[in-house]
Amino acid sequence: MKKSVLTITLNPSVDKSSSVQNIVPEKKLRCNSPKYEAGGGGVNVSRGLKRLGIVSDVFFTSGGRTGRLLEDLLQAEQLNISPFHIGEETRENFMVLDTASNKQYRFGFPGERLTQAEQKKILTRIMVMNPFPDFVVISGSLPAETDQDFIRQLVGTCKSKGSKVIIDTSGEALKTAVEEGVFLIKPNIGELAALVGKEKLEETDVDEAAQFIISQGKAEIVVVSLGSRGAVLFSANEKIQIAAPDVEVKSTVGAGDSMVAGMLSVLIQDGNYKEILSMGIACGSATTMAEGTGLFKKENVERLYKEIQKQ
Repeated sequence: MKKSVLTITLNPSVDKSSSVQNIVPEKKLRCNSPKYEAGGGGVNVSRGLKRLGIVSDVFFTSGGRTGRLLEDLLQAEQLNISPFHIGEETRENFMVLDTASNKQYRFGFPGERLTQAEQKKILTRIMVMNPFPDFVVISGSLPAETDQDFIRQLVGTCKSKGSKVIIDTSGEALKTAVEEGVFLIKPNIGELAALVGKEKLEETDVDEAAQFIISQGKAEIVVVSLGSRGAVLFSANEKIQIAAPDVEVKSTVGAGDSMVAGMLSVLIQDGNYKEILSMGIACGSATTMAEGTGLFKKENVERLYKEIQKQ
């Protein structure tokens, strides 16, 4: 039976990207025409799944003129959107490429707070979904001052409906979700260290930390991102490490979200752990080949996946 997917993005954005030659202070810089794309963790996961031919439902907060633009951008990509309208304006992010140095400058904004009433309504809206999705991805940053108990309740609600929850966030939100217990997490080494109460971890300590989280029932699968070196997947009985392919990196925006999309595309087809991690790395690496805030091209994913499978 075909498995269903819901992505939840509580702090989405409209990502504006441009380029200019030589970024210098106190000078009017004449940028090239901007490009606007939908952004935010879960939103990007759904955009990635769409490129892989997989349908998902996209739940996200939306407010003001930026929220309307976000909805238009997602509809243009023919995604199944489910916006939750809020009183504050949806945030924007801004990226500029200095064509002289080929360096990218990324400016991210925090997003306005969700009111207590809005948080309660979101929980209700999720709770009454019928049929409930097989997989729920809660991904991206949280708006300022979001109650951590809200994340606990959100994860608990999805689990109570029999859904497998994938969390890709950071800070207190990640710690709270993991305490509730989830299906899969994708921390980097720094985030993994925080989850086990340490200031930092050496790479040799990663195995012990990941297995501790799994043994405590806080996650079934832990995928530790190693950046340009690839990633390592842990389950109760397996450890699989795969190096990232050598590609020309143009931008890292959306690479982590693309990795989640790639892994999920194999998970819903009951693929094995090596296939899951391979596709995740292929999608993440392919996204770094795209300029600005663009995501991967499917043909690049297919080529990189074949290369990775040969490792």
